[in-house]
Amino acid sequence: MFTCAPVLSSILADSAHVVPPGTTVGVSGCRPEPYYPTMTTPQQGTLTFDIAVLPGDGIGVDVTREAVRVLEALPFDGVKFAFHEFSVGAGEYQRSGNPLPADALDACARADAVLLGAMGLPTVRWPDGKEMTPQLDLREKFELYCGLRPIRLYHGHDTPLKRYGRSGGFPAAECAESGSDLKAGRLESRPSETIDFVIVRESTEGLFSARLSRSDPAKGEACDVMRITRSGAERVCRAAFQQAMKRRKHCTLVDKANVLPSMVFFRSVFDSVAKEFPEVKTDRVYVDAAALYLVQRPHTFDVLVTENMFGDILSDLAAGLVGGMGMAPSADIGDGCAVFQPSHGSAPDIAGKGIANPIATILSAALMLEWLDHPETVKAAQRIHRAVEGVLANPADRTPDLGGTLTTTQMADKIIKAL
Repeated sequence: MFTCAPVLSSILADSAHVVPPGTTVGVSGCRPEPYYPTMTTPQQGTLTFDIAVLPGDGIGVDVTREAVRVLEALPFDGVKFAFHEFSVGAGEYQRSGNPLPADALDACARADAVLLGAMGLPTVRWPDGKEMTPQLDLREKFELYCGLRPIRLYHGHDTPLKRYGRSGGFPAAECAESGSDLKAGRLESRPSETIDFVIVRESTEGLFSARLSRSDPAKGEACDVMRITRSGAERVCRAAFQQAMKRRKHCTLVDKANVLPSMVFFRSVFDSVAKEFPEVKTDRVYVDAAALYLVQRPHTFDVLVTENMFGDILSDLAAGLVGGMGMAPSADIGDGCAVFQPSHGSAPDIAGKGIANPIATILSAALMLEWLDHPETVKAAQRIHRAVEGVLANPADRTPDLGGTLTTTQMADKIIKAL
């Protein structure tokens, strides 16, 4: 029996998240397989996946709407979705005094997956002055320790790196050698030097574990503690190696073991887990050097695993390599629950204007389909990736953040047409 958090075990007592003995790790690398939703069983014919939809604040509402439209436009055989929307975030706090109402939390616990837009507004804060971050509460409450941040360059037009100046994120020299295949969009013809890697961010401890602590300004100092536990480090490192086994079998630890004792400990755990995966090549890179190498030679990375704060910072840098936050999907995965959302925030300055880039949210929905791990949902995720690639093959098809003029809805329309 899998539960999203110990306090919610009674809610899930009657669920069907039961896995037969002897099963192996599924596509997410973070939970066993096979997986079947709570609402039906395989013997009953059509499977209905129950999706909790949390649009949240700002542009979260705009982009989530388009991601759901894409999901509804996909053809499925024997699979359907039931979407249930709930109000969460800073706006909900202003209405009810709680950014994560009990009904929304209960729905997340029961759902097969959660699709989230964005939560938080700079002007809405707790009484102590801190901006509220309900998405962090979700990660900690449901133990969503495996923060997946896929980074992929779909077209050289969208990167600030001059070397990667052609379609599909190839270095310019590589494109000159195989331009015909690139123009045809043939994934199997890609050379090795592309921007296509995954950051695995530990999402429940690290430096973020001190975020709820209080300090006394009268003392003239404030301290935060970086908390690394053996169990927390083991599970996120193991998830990273499982991701690497499905990709190019290369896993890089990003730490600061030359300065911080907590990082020395993290590295020792990484080294121990690495012995379970002898096929995977490993590297160890200090976080400052990693920031340099991500700009100089991003094509040399496959899977990077790191602490919470380091992962938060490097994920934004990495998004900048492929067009910005509007191109950066994410998933926060636990041992039975998962939340899928764009890496960007609520951007209240452009909310409701119809100019937000929905691609990060649409790609997050594709991650959700992969995680559900049904043949039909996996096939649908591949359709989304091909559709996004096909649309972005034309440099004119861009939203304003990428220098184009398409509206949020127009971009989604083009992706739906390309499905």
